[in-house]
Amino acid sequence: MDNLDKLVQELIKLPNETEWIEFKHNNYDPYMIGKDISALANAATLREKTYAYMIWGIDDKTHEIIGTEESLQNMRKGSQELENWLRYQLSDNADFQFYDIEITNKKIGILIIYNATSFPVKFDGVDYIRIGSYTKKLKEFPMVESQLWDKLKNIKFEEQYAKTDLALNDALQLLDYVVYFDLCKIPVPSDMEGIAHFFIEDGIITRQDNGLYAITNLGAILFAKNMKSFPKISRKAIRVVQYNGNNRLLMNKEIMEQKGYASGFENSMKYIEALIPTEEVIIDARRDKRTAYPILAIRETIANSLIHQDFTISGTGPVVEVFDNRIEVTNPGIPLVDINRIIDNPPKSRNEKLASFMRRLGMCEELGTGWDKIVIACELLQLPAPKIELFESSTRVTLYSELPFASIAPEDRLRACYLHACIKQVQGEQLTNSSLRERFGVKDSSAGSISRLIKESVAL
Repeated sequence: MDNLDKLVQELIKLPNETEWIEFKHNNYDPYMIGKDISALANAATLREKTYAYMIWGIDDKTHEIIGTEESLQNMRKGSQELENWLRYQLSDNADFQFYDIEITNKKIGILIIYNATSFPVKFDGVDYIRIGSYTKKLKEFPMVESQLWDKLKNIKFEEQYAKTDLALNDALQLLDYVVYFDLCKIPVPSDMEGIAHFFIEDGIITRQDNGLYAITNLGAILFAKNMKSFPKISRKAIRVVQYNGNNRLLMNKEIMEQKGYASGFENSMKYIEALIPTEEVIIDARRDKRTAYPILAIRETIANSLIHQDFTISGTGPVVEVFDNRIEVTNPGIPLVDINRIIDNPPKSRNEKLASFMRRLGMCEELGTGWDKIVIACELLQLPAPKIELFESSTRVTLYSELPFASIAPEDRLRACYLHACIKQVQGEQLTNSSLRERFGVKDSSAGSISRLIKESVAL
């Protein structure tokens, strides 16, 4: 983050500590810091602030710069780095950054805390709040707790600020606005004001009361030239990892796409396509390329992971892992619909503005058809059915490469049968022994095995 010295100089001008600012000298007790992160994050939301701050090396009475002895970035709690320990003790929606700077040759420690989103930030299972300059348990103040929940319910991740107090030119320099106009099929305006008009209309930037501009999370997550310029969302960059073999023992390659999703999605797709096996086949006397996985299915799966991720879970983002026999796509958060009804249920997204924008830019299919296309694409290549797994705070979708019917595990056969029936249902058709044989690519002589599979599926 830039201009941290100016930030400190502005904050120490305040007559007193506030509910979203805490000054310290040399008190680095880890439990105190954890409680204060919870309290300050919640207070920032209550007071409609994007950030809260803890600053070491400042006298809490006079606000004089006196310096501090420790370095936040080098501190440890037991055998762990302090930052890692704090992230483990805090709830998933907590996010913060440590900085060390010098002002007038005095060391200053700065902890920038992002406001709470979705639910109050907790430390060690307890949520705290600032009452004046004191840190208290939130449950002790039911009226304040009610007010906080009202604020939390009305916060949308896409509308929050990723970077504030920017001149218009500086804001636009951080965003790949050429990609925006290309994808929207609109000529690029000839001046900055014309570009700003479209960006403000789409909620990519907003004009602040002080005349400067802020870039929203929506703008940064989609059009950042470099997501490292936006600390709050930098961990949401797409990560692609390739392994040797079918396990995570030997990593072969890894990249982190640092451009925003709209700017970097095609680059990520090209990189992934280059990692998966491809063979040349002759079709009607023409040479064609056949990949081990349907590109449409990969594209939709990754787009879904971007759209439906839970941005309140900090420290992690979408990950694509490429193995010899499968591709796993993992994102933070779990679906808002029952995964057993994901094909025929009306779709739901916790990030509606992001979802709408990505569809408008042509990055994914029309609303509600993504999973249909993933399943159908896998069926057309007679691949094992895609698999959805839910964990405590993440979702993983697995696409499998070609596998003979005899080698497919019983539970995977049942899942394929169920998904085939779902696809037939939404198409106004019915699963039959013949359609399922065709789906698995087996001969008519396997009709008995397919009949038993259908009976087992119906019995579940």
